Amino acid sequence: MIEDPIVSEVRKHREEHAASYGHDLRRIAAALRETEAKSSRPVFNPGPKYLLNKAESPRSEAGG
Repeated sequence: MIEDPIVSEVRKHREEHAASYGHDLRRIAAALRETEAKSSRPVFNPGPKYLLNKAESPRSEAGG
């Protein structure tokens, strides 16, 4: 398999970032939330997605 230098660089930075938080996902997420809180940019949160019952599905009305 051909080694892609861009992919290698991204993986290297990902590993360095994870190592700086001890590979602890909770610490990484907390740091990201802190960065979002300090930022003046809006954070998009689409909220949960709910599944429709088959009876409520627009396709069932159209015969699809």
